[in-house]
Amino acid sequence: MTYVCVIALTSAMTYAKTTIFTQEQQQLARVAKALAHPARVAIIQLLASKQTCISGDIAAELPLSRTTVSQHLQGLKALDLIRGEIDGLTICYCLNTDLLRQVQQQFTAFFSAATTSPACEPTTTCTC
Repeated sequence: MTYVCVIALTSAMTYAKTTIFTQEQQQLARVAKALAHPARVAIIQLLASKQTCISGDIAAELPLSRTTVSQHLQGLKALDLIRGEIDGLTICYCLNTDLLRQVQQQFTAFFSAATTSPACEPTTTCTC
């Protein structure tokens, strides 16, 4: 019984911490986390090169099992970075280019703002 209470408290604390950030900051973090695995980057690159793709074809193109590819596809789909349409026994996946363009603009603005101030050089100390 105590174990359940601890999990609920931890979950509530995590939720409360993320709510102090803007929706854009939360979205950038979710996308960055999704792209933090090379398999998911490879899946997006593959879909971009082919425009659409059947899930079996994706597994054939990557050095991963179908189960692993399926798990990565579900993660990308949960964030709506990709979309899947059931066609009989297969699922045809494609990129959500509208969302990817939005995320691209957000990341561009993020990196532009982060790189406008003078950089701390590796050989110098920060002047804080």
